[in-house]
Formats: sequence, C-alpha cells, structure tokens
Amino acid sequence: MSNVVKHTMPVRVYYEDTDAGGIVYYANYLKFLERARTEWLREMGFEQDQLLEQSVGFVVKHVEMDNIRAARFNEILSIHSQIVELKRASVVFFQQINNANNQCLVKATIKVACINFSIMKPCKIPDAILGEMSRVV
Repeated sequence: MSNVVKHTMPVRVYYEDTDAGGIVYYANYLKFLERARTEWLREMGFEQDQLLEQSVGFVVKHVEMDNIRAARFNEILSIHSQIVELKRASVVFFQQINNANNQCLVKATIKVACINFSIMKPCKIPDAILGEMSRVV
C-alpha cells in the first residue's frame, strides 16, 4: 500500500469477534473490512439502502487476504482503505488493518462488482458514485 491512505476507520475488537482464546477469528477481519468500505461509501454521500431501492448493490467477487499478526479482545484497530483500480462495473480495494502500535495485522485486496439485483447481473457503477471514487484513485 502506498503511503497515501484514502480512508481510515477505527474498530474496537469485541468479545463476540474473538475465539475462546481472545484472538480475533479470521473471518471477522472480513467483516471489519466490509464495514470500512461501507463507511467510506457513506462518507462520500451514498447510503446502500438507497442504492438497494434502485436494485443496485456491490458484491465481493474476489478476496486475497494475508493474516500477519493476531488482534486480541478489546484492542483498537485502524482499517486503512484505498482504491487501487476503478472500472465501469468494478472496484479493487487495498485494505490494511493495523493495531494501536501501527503494526500491520492483515492485508487484503478485494474486488467488488456492481450488480443490478433485479436481474442479478453486473451493471455500471452509478455515475455519481463513479465520479466520487475517481476523485480518490
């Protein structure tokens, strides 16, 4: 990831996020990453429920995730996100999860496709969203 971070979101690790040993269960990192992408979209001015009213949504098409270190119960993590590729119907994000000491815990590259839910097929990202995303690429 470059030094330029386009969006950062804090997350506290709750007990429900961990296994019996107090370590974050690996699938929950994907939830943290999803929340960060959703909040970024919200900060750009787009609510997913409004998109769903238009039968438009985003679905994860591909994930590459590298778990480097474990996060533990009650830690504050920071989720860093940036767009690394923007096409008419898809977006590739690079996301990184760091702990409070700025140690990298997780790195992920996630491809998200825009879908028309009424026909369950890929569609063009709405122009307003594409415009906002192109400003931060």
